[in-house]
Amino acid sequence: MDLRYHYLFWKVAHYLVEYKQYRILNLSPDQDEIWLENSGMKEGNIVRIVRKDLDWGNWVKRDLELTSMNGEKIRKTLKKRQLHIKNLYISTFPPVDGDPDLFLDPVNRHKTTIQPILLDGDESVEKLKAHPLFNDGDWELPPEVLVANVNWIKNMAMTSSSKQIQKERQLFERGKPFFTYLFIAVQVIMFLILEMNGGSKDPETLIQFGAKYNPLMIEGEWWRLITPIFLHIGLLHLLMNTLALYYLGMAVEKMFGRLRFVLIYILSGVAGTLASFLFTSNLSAGASGAIFGCFGALLYFGVLHPNVFFRTMGTNIIAVILLNLVLGFSLPGIDNAGHIGGLIGGFLAAGIVSLPNAIRPVRQLLFLLGSILITGILVWNGIGEDSSSWDVDTANGVAQEKISNQEWAEAEDLLTPVVEEGAPNAQTYFYLSYAEIKQNKLAPAKKHLTSAIKEDDRFHEAHYNLALILIDTGEREEAYLHAKKAYELNRQDEKYEKLYKELQGSN
Repeated sequence: MDLRYHYLFWKVAHYLVEYKQYRILNLSPDQDEIWLENSGMKEGNIVRIVRKDLDWGNWVKRDLELTSMNGEKIRKTLKKRQLHIKNLYISTFPPVDGDPDLFLDPVNRHKTTIQPILLDGDESVEKLKAHPLFNDGDWELPPEVLVANVNWIKNMAMTSSSKQIQKERQLFERGKPFFTYLFIAVQVIMFLILEMNGGSKDPETLIQFGAKYNPLMIEGEWWRLITPIFLHIGLLHLLMNTLALYYLGMAVEKMFGRLRFVLIYILSGVAGTLASFLFTSNLSAGASGAIFGCFGALLYFGVLHPNVFFRTMGTNIIAVILLNLVLGFSLPGIDNAGHIGGLIGGFLAAGIVSLPNAIRPVRQLLFLLGSILITGILVWNGIGEDSSSWDVDTANGVAQEKISNQEWAEAEDLLTPVVEEGAPNAQTYFYLSYAEIKQNKLAPAKKHLTSAIKEDDRFHEAHYNLALILIDTGEREEAYLHAKKAYELNRQDEKYEKLYKELQGSN
């Protein structure tokens, strides 16, 4: 074969790698066949170049059949729905028994389509100029090609490929992790502190050390947006989140750099806690929101570098996210609101800080403004509403805090709309009656204690308080019945026993 066609073979390969962002999938040992891929293109996302002097058309047909079989294997490996292969034959002459339709009709095999293209003789340059994929290249061949020219263009193609690989590797290796290990150490230390102060599963201990607890956050303890990130409920919870943080945190810290990773981790953790606060009333803690934020940061990486993302980790990342969300909706006790909030927060935080070599001030500013707007709307809707729209546990918790601070009127003002317009339970009626008793409003207190007992007949404190009010109103017989009930429900309480015996003696 004329050296010009050796030169053309490597010139096409160099053009695809250098100017069309293809990457080399495979190069045959004798370097006369090369496969290239560009996962960002719908058409022609795989190109196969073959350098061979074609003799018979049957060889081409057999080769296309083998190529379609290999294409199906590549399609399954790359997990693509469809695969389009452009198959370039570089030959001095067309096949001797050339069929005019041999290089016109595509070959289909299952979900793989092969489009054969013949580059033969002096017509090669014109065919490349006329093809949409190659028409912006310089395809003029020198009149005489030496071995040195072939080696030069081959080295150019291989150098471009090496630079491309090195550039992709640099996306994943921007520095050594430090804060991943620091965050792991902090959450392990905090777990040990919890265990030494009542246990990591004890609600009072968790609240004391900063777990997400809606009533206290409503009362102004907004630092609880951050502290739950470093607390874990039980050893299994700690181990699972530590393992996830180790793998995901290191990947994100290497991609984004140390400072950006810290911002992404903390902001997504805050977003997860905020979402949990807004949509659930349960006491909660854990790094899950921040860890899902790492997933969100990886998704943002996928937006900037879709080819690299889906070729390396994209499919697995998306599958793991979906699996975790499905489990979160299926299994009890999982704070899926925190997970989703962290995921979205991580994506937005990554958009704000961006990747080190992808600084786009306008885009980052839009991400920042969008994040502020979304957060403001959610917080306003979640906190700015009347207490009657709060979930009953949150309303009760806030009322309990106000009562403990002797803010009787504030507790009454908070619980009254819950009773009148919301969905009160026995605790709601009891806390409201307690605030009313402290303000000497015995008539409404009596009414609300009666409602509490209707909701829960085993509410011994409600029976006891109602008995005291009935004594003041002269209804001692009925007071005796409630005092007796309170004592029967809780014989360990000395004041119940004392009141019961006093009324028993007078009846």
